[in-house]
Amino acid sequence: MVGMRDVAKKAGVSLSTVSLVVNASGYVSQEMRRRVEQAMRELDYIPNELARNLYRGRTSMIGVIVPTLRHPFFATLVSALQGRLAKCELQTLLCSTADADTGEAEYVSRLRRHMMDGIIMAAHTDHPADYWTSIGRPVVAFDRALGDTIATVRSDHEQGGRLVAEQLVKSGARHVVMVGGPRSQFDDRGEGATTFPTVRYFQTLGERLDAAGIRHEYVACGPVTDVEGYARAVHLLFDHLSESRSGGSAGGSAHDSGVGDAGIPPVDAIVGSDVVAACAVKEAFAHGLNVPRDVQIIGYDGTCLVDCAGLTLTVIKQDFDAIAERLAARIVDAVNEPEGRESKDGEDSKAGKEFKNAAAVDIVPVSLHVGDTTRQMA
Repeated sequence: MVGMRDVAKKAGVSLSTVSLVVNASGYVSQEMRRRVEQAMRELDYIPNELARNLYRGRTSMIGVIVPTLRHPFFATLVSALQGRLAKCELQTLLCSTADADTGEAEYVSRLRRHMMDGIIMAAHTDHPADYWTSIGRPVVAFDRALGDTIATVRSDHEQGGRLVAEQLVKSGARHVVMVGGPRSQFDDRGEGATTFPTVRYFQTLGERLDAAGIRHEYVACGPVTDVEGYARAVHLLFDHLSESRSGGSAGGSAHDSGVGDAGIPPVDAIVGSDVVAACAVKEAFAHGLNVPRDVQIIGYDGTCLVDCAGLTLTVIKQDFDAIAERLAARIVDAVNEPEGRESKDGEDSKAGKEFKNAAAVDIVPVSLHVGDTTRQMA
C-alpha cells in the first residue's frame, strides 16, 4: 500500500511537507505543493481519512437530532441536510428521539467526548438553555430556541401566517380551524415565551383573521411524533362538522375548539401541517363535502404529500434546500472556528466557551403555492 513516505520519496521532499499538503495545514510553497500533488497522482495515493481526522482532531461526523423520521417534514429535511453536509465532506449521524431509548443524551455525550464534531438539534428538548451552552462544543438549532448563545435557523413563520391569512380573507373564508401541536408549545417558557418558533404562524394567522373579523379556532393535538394522533383529531373534527351541517347535536366541541356552536358560521377552512391537510382532504371526501366549495384546506410544509392527497394541496412551502444550506453553513463555521477560545482554566471545550456568530438567527423565507384545495380569490 502506498503511504506518505512513498510520496515524499517520489516528490523529493520531507515527510512533514507531504503531511502539510495532505492535511491542508501550514505553509507550503506552490512548487513544493505541485511536486507532492504530482507524486500523489502518479502513485495513485489515497489519503487515510481516519489519519487525517486524527491529525486535525476531527471526526467529520455531525449529529442530526430530529423528533421522528415517520413525519414527512423531518424525512424531507434530513434528506436535504444529509446531501448538503456530504458536499461539505461531512457525514450525518442521525438520531430520531422518538425511536431511540437514550435520545439526545447519548449524542450530547458523544459530542462532549469529541466523537462528533457538532450537533444540529431539530427536536424538542426539556433541557434549560444553560444546558446547551455548558456543552462548550458546536451546536446549531433548527426551529428551536435553545438559548441566546446557540445559533438558530428557522423558516419565516410570521410570513407563512400572513400568506395563509391573505389567501383565506380574499377567498371569503368565514370560520377557520387551525390544527396543531399541544397548547403548551405557545408558552413553554412561561409569560408567553416559547422555544417553538413554529407557533408564530398560528399566532400571526390568528391576529390577521381577528383583524378581518373572521372566526377561528385552534384544535390542539399531540406532539409531532404522534402522526396517528393528528389523523384521529381530523377525523373527529369532520365528524363534528357533519353533525353541525346536518343539524345534529352541537353540544361540546372537538378538543374544546368551539367548532359547531350554534349561531356561528359553519367551518369552511382548515389549516395545518401537510399531514393534517392530507387527512382533511380524505375526511372531506368521506363525509360528502366538496373541496374547496364547502371547506378549504391549506397545508404547511411543502412535502411530498402536496401531490399525494387526492387533490393538489394549497400549501405554504418551506424551502428545505435553503434551510439545509444555512444549517450546514452554520455548523461548518462553528466546527472550523479556531480552537483559541478556551475557558479561564485553559482547558479546551469546557463550559462557557462561545462560538463566533453563536447568537445569530437565520430566517428562511417561505412561499405560498396555490393548489386545488382553496377557492379563487373573491
